[in-house]
Amino acid sequence: MANVNKDALVDAIAAKADLSKKAVESVLESLLEKITEEIRQGNKVTLTGFGTFKVSQRAAREGINPQTKAKIQIPAMTVPKFTAGKALKEAVK
Repeated sequence: MANVNKDALVDAIAAKADLSKKAVESVLESLLEKITEEIRQGNKVTLTGFGTFKVSQRAAREGINPQTKAKIQIPAMTVPKFTAGKALKEAVK
C-alpha cells in the first residue's frame, strides 16, 4: 500500500487533466482553504458521492496517562470529521 502525498496527487491530476502542475496545485490549495474556512465557521461541506466534512463536538472525559497510569481530565473540544459518501464507500469495497 503506497502513501500518496500532495505532490504525487498534483502530478497525477495534472497529467490526467492536461493542466500545469502550478494550476492544479493552486486549485487544490484553494479547495483545502475553503473547506477549512467553512468547517471552522461550523458549516458542513458536502461533495456529493465523495463525502461530507463537518465539525463535531467531543465531550470532556477522563483519561489515563499510559506512562504513569495517573488519571487526567481531557477537556471538551471541537474536532473536524469526515464521513465518506456512498460512491466512495462502494469504490473502496
